[in-house]
Amino acid sequence: MRHHVATKKLNRSSGPRTALRRNLVTELFRHGKIRTTRAKAEAIRGQAEKLITLAKRGVRAGESDPAREVHARRLAAARLNDPQVVQKLFNEIAPGNMDRPGGYTRMLKLGVRNGDAAPVVLLELVEQ
Repeated sequence: MRHHVATKKLNRSSGPRTALRRNLVTELFRHGKIRTTRAKAEAIRGQAEKLITLAKRGVRAGESDPAREVHARRLAAARLNDPQVVQKLFNEIAPGNMDRPGGYTRMLKLGVRNGDAAPVVLLELVEQ
């Protein structure tokens, strides 16, 4: 039984699963939307929302205590692959969502993929 199990395994061992999630979240922040399977989108959606919340807290705290913003940037950089994406997260995405209490992403169903009939979705950031 999978009681209280938080992560989806996605038929991968821990190393490839971590790399996949990191790459997908990085590309979501870089392009604003990604086209992927529903299972992968559901697996990264929570992580992306937590990073946006972290960036919002870092930007808000940076106004009074710059050390807190540096700490938040380092935490985000540890979870993303690209320093430019971290900069975009803190300079564009987080300030645009300051008045939004949550729900920063949207999943739109696109149908099924040819070949294996996997459900495909468009995961995108909600407009700021």
